[in-house]
Amino acid sequence: MKQWLAFWSLGLIWGSSFLLIKIVVEALGPLPLVSLRVGLAAALMIAYLQATHRLAKLRWSDVGGVAIAGFLNVALPFSLIARAEESIDSSLATILNSTVPLFSLVIAHFFLKDERLNLTRLLGLMIGYGGIIMLTWRGLQTAGASPLAGQVMMLGASLSYGIALVFIRARLRHIESITIAGTTLLAASVMIIPLTLVSAPLPSASRFSTDILAAVITLAVINTVAAYFLFYYLLDQWGTRASVVTYVFPPVGIALGAIFLNETVDASLLAGAALILGGVFAVNYKPGLGRWRKRKPASAPGGLFGD
Repeated sequence: MKQWLAFWSLGLIWGSSFLLIKIVVEALGPLPLVSLRVGLAAALMIAYLQATHRLAKLRWSDVGGVAIAGFLNVALPFSLIARAEESIDSSLATILNSTVPLFSLVIAHFFLKDERLNLTRLLGLMIGYGGIIMLTWRGLQTAGASPLAGQVMMLGASLSYGIALVFIRARLRHIESITIAGTTLLAASVMIIPLTLVSAPLPSASRFSTDILAAVITLAVINTVAAYFLFYYLLDQWGTRASVVTYVFPPVGIALGAIFLNETVDASLLAGAALILGGVFAVNYKPGLGRWRKRKPASAPGGLFGD
């Protein structure tokens, strides 16, 4: 019972991320939002790692790799997602974020010896990319609601997550996942906060309403820090089967966007989402064992969806 409670809580938490981002980015702008979210989350995670003596185990030779992972797994995708949601619906952002495994699988084929493409995976890729094409076509037909640039930025974020997943598996797999989570957040904050201070117009105090502050704190504390601990708890209890939670995100994101932001849910959106999720299912299917295999969500450090 406790495990299923954690499962559904995590699905709702991560599935709501894009709704909260949509709300906050319109008030604060992309870089201030990312700086506040990542800075607060990093402070909490580093405090935990220091208190549990995990930071002391990190080798200096890993600092460069952690910095690269922080850029690819946090700084770049978080910024692209926030920028994309200035112009696309939160529900569409949630769906496009679920394409991460479709990108990571192709990249892993060339860089990881134990992750090779086969016929089933190729079929899954074709199905998933078919969903992307359908959603892109939908965006072109309704340019006012979902411009192409925003969709491209979301796909760029998913590609960045995919590259980060492969990089972490290749270079940092000897580090405990929760340590990667905290240190990559710290690395990302070191990159994003100075950039925000010198390049982005800082929002005025009047923009920090109670609702906006609550949404920012929720994104940092609940949707980032608490979500990581929930995910790793499930991973410890269920193994890689825990990543089935990623299938909860699109339905949650679509429902929340429709309920709270009156976003359009039409047949094309649902069909595109179904194709993408079907493709992700297929690429994780393990032939011959009558079951499908899961990987960690690529937005989670070391393997989050991040958002």
